[in-house]
Amino acid sequence: MKITSYRLAGLLCFCLMLADEVFATDYPQRAITLIVPYSPGGASDLAARTLAVSARHYVEQPITVINRSGGGGLSGANAVHNSPADGYTLLLARIGSNLILPTLHPNPPYQWDSFQFIGLLERNPLVYVVRADSPIDSLDTLLASIKQRRQPLSYATAGVYSLLNISVQMLLQTAKIPLEKTVMLPYRGGGGAMNALLGSQVELLGINLSTVIEQIRAGQLHALAVTTPQRINALPETPTVREAGFPELENLTGWSGLWAPKPLPQVVSDYWHAVLQRLAKDPEWQTLTRQRGSIPDIRTPQQTHAFVAAQYRQLQQLSKGGKGL
Repeated sequence: MKITSYRLAGLLCFCLMLADEVFATDYPQRAITLIVPYSPGGASDLAARTLAVSARHYVEQPITVINRSGGGGLSGANAVHNSPADGYTLLLARIGSNLILPTLHPNPPYQWDSFQFIGLLERNPLVYVVRADSPIDSLDTLLASIKQRRQPLSYATAGVYSLLNISVQMLLQTAKIPLEKTVMLPYRGGGGAMNALLGSQVELLGINLSTVIEQIRAGQLHALAVTTPQRINALPETPTVREAGFPELENLTGWSGLWAPKPLPQVVSDYWHAVLQRLAKDPEWQTLTRQRGSIPDIRTPQQTHAFVAAQYRQLQQLSKGGKGL
């Protein structure tokens, strides 16, 4: 029997619709892997585990969190980038691994928009911290100490292309202090950088508040300033960078998002959109996120793309302007 091109096209469309319907019914059939591109204990790890705990009410299968650090976030993010786009391997995206690194790296394996944006989860204010026994008690005394000392001040980062590095470099550039007055020491993720500060291996850290908030509350670390327009409830005694005389640093904020390999089936994208919308109203997730010092900020894929694109343009301008990048 001769099959016309019209009949063949109709048959193909029917098969595609049937496959999509089966996918919608069956997803998810097995555990979902959520890759964190940094080591355990940092802001990204905490965000991923908070998501996994709260989303268990809305996702029919378990979410397995796997830390895959290395390359300043590149290894884990690239692993997801090269995974099948079936919704079973997702990425806890961060500004360092998914915006700063692909923007500034000379030969990145992926671009900032190489992933499918499922949605923004939260924003992470940064905080400049020293050990509690440090004689430095404010940004003023920090900068004065850097200017006066003979040996460079050491600070910890999660790599050259991390927000931890850029936060200190931008502070120095804004204060017109040569970068040579400091020395940058890279560690595996925010957790490793925090441990280096606690262990007296370095003297300063610019880091996501969620990573160090418990150490600040316990009196192990002293917060010098936060990068928010107003003081935050989690640290009401800590001044903002504007109060400290550096309003240029107010937009220096990290974030966590849920990314996936492209192109996700529409039913999977819709599934996760519905999950995130329910999560946005979940008191447990809201409380856990705020307790870590983060700001809940779930956005749609379109809103998320616009948000990251705006930061990308800002980062390009900073890089061209030589702001320590």
